[in-house]
Amino acid sequence: MASTPRRVLLAPITVTPSKPLTPSHLKGLFWADVMFRATAQLADVTYRYSHTTYHVTEQTLGFWEFLDRTQSDIDYDALSEEEIGELYVRFRAEGKPPTAEAVRPYAEAVEHTGYVHPAGARVLRLWTGHYERLGLHDPGLMARQPPGFGLEQMIEELVAAGLGLDQRNVGGPVYLDATRFGLPLRRIVTAEGRPNYLACALRDLLPLAPRYDEVVVVYDRELDPDYQLLDRVLTDRGTVVHRVPLGRVPIDGRVTSARHGGWHNHTLEALLRSLGDDHDSAAVRLGMRLYFIATLGPGQQESFRYDLLRKSLTRAAQMLSRAEETARDPGVLAALLDRHRRGHTHVDPYRLTSSLLGRGRRAPTNDLLTAVFL
Repeated sequence: MASTPRRVLLAPITVTPSKPLTPSHLKGLFWADVMFRATAQLADVTYRYSHTTYHVTEQTLGFWEFLDRTQSDIDYDALSEEEIGELYVRFRAEGKPPTAEAVRPYAEAVEHTGYVHPAGARVLRLWTGHYERLGLHDPGLMARQPPGFGLEQMIEELVAAGLGLDQRNVGGPVYLDATRFGLPLRRIVTAEGRPNYLACALRDLLPLAPRYDEVVVVYDRELDPDYQLLDRVLTDRGTVVHRVPLGRVPIDGRVTSARHGGWHNHTLEALLRSLGDDHDSAAVRLGMRLYFIATLGPGQQESFRYDLLRKSLTRAAQMLSRAEETARDPGVLAALLDRHRRGHTHVDPYRLTSSLLGRGRRAPTNDLLTAVFL
């Protein structure tokens, strides 16, 4: 009798739909995509990527309030990602956090109806097209996917486990308290009831994690302190957690946040325009993965380079032209992928993608390329 496949929950950090996709975003998206598709050949994988869960964070609600306060009679469907991103940069430059009262109607609309501001909806529709062009698995960009716990239920769970400190009854905030594990106290909900990103992640993952044999979180390395706390909370409840931190992609040697702008020459649209029509869609999909995963690696030492991206696409085209026929034994693909698991259930995207490169490497099979990279 065949054994039951292990269950894996893959939960990469979400990209806020308020700006264009940049190299740092693409790196994370390709990393999660290859991990999902490769691991799905060996296990039962759920890709949890809920924009609904994180729309209630201050940066999103504040942006929506800013748009409605400063932009009148604007047709967001006529705007590009870059134009919406420029508005987001203006919002962040304003430097005035919105009041709890100002964003409360937006938060309630998200919670009760799954509301998405027209600007965010426009960006998500554009991203859906990008995902299709790049062969990325769409985990429900346009879907309403509310978290399993309400905010109060999440706080009650933490307090009951001795991991929460709720001071709202005396006018204070809510803290995640993992100090007994040597981790710092972390505020997750303001005194006015506004949750941060970590609080939203807990609302989403606390009820989901116990259903899986392994939870994998893929995230920006700069958020490692928060993800260490998330790891500790889930582990305390008996969950096996694997953290996969990724460095951002420097531009001309500098790592900056998209909220500051300066990304116009390095958006996904700019990247695709620069590549022109020299390669077919398969070479673009494979070449992008070779570059953003294998060439850039998990760290952030290497700056983005158009010449190396083009070289990766050329190499991808060559790889596709000499790919071997699909192996007759279906176990061959599973055995190949299994070599890149390193003692855990999920497949390591860097090890797998890097295995395609190098002189003397055996040509990949069509079934591997189709199942994981195209």
